Amino acid sequence: MSQPTKTPSGATQAVLEWHEALPDDRLAHLVRDARRGLSRVLQMRLNEHGIASGHWTFLRILWKRDGLTQRELSDLAGVMEPTTFSALQAMEKLGYVTRRRKPENRKNIYVFLTEEGRALEGKLVPMAEEINVMALEGLSPEDVAAARTTLMTIIRNMARYELSIADDRRRIPSTRQLSRLIGRAATRRPDGE
Repeated sequence: MSQPTKTPSGATQAVLEWHEALPDDRLAHLVRDARRGLSRVLQMRLNEHGIASGHWTFLRILWKRDGLTQRELSDLAGVMEPTTFSALQAMEKLGYVTRRRKPENRKNIYVFLTEEGRALEGKLVPMAEEINVMALEGLSPEDVAAARTTLMTIIRNMARYELSIADDRRRIPSTRQLSRLIGRAATRRPDGE
């Protein structure tokens, strides 16, 4: 029995039409849209289990490296510490993690999976693997290997470039700092512009 065909959402349809109109679009846009598509399908599937996509990122890290500090978790997830703090508060209320200090280091707060958080791995990882299989449908193993090599090279190149230009003027501002910058810029603009 075949699956009924569903009409894509407005945003999904717009992306499909965009790429039809611009088949030679820049690689950065293609990567962004591929990530967006993977993220949307992942979120739809995570919703079936009552898991927020933001929690998925932290769970994946903790399944591999339990007992990290909040700062280490922020760095590995690539998010600001206030974002990590908020997510961990919610995850603690849901019973997925506990946060505690170690007797030998009372300064840092360490994050540990609970039994419930650990058990999610058995449900969610196969689901994520299924999404990856769907995403790679129609690609040969050689195509997948070439894509992996290409993406890893891009990741390394961008990381090297970011490290080479990193200084206080070029760092990514926090959401709070960005709001202040926007507020200052808005007050400097003459009326009517």
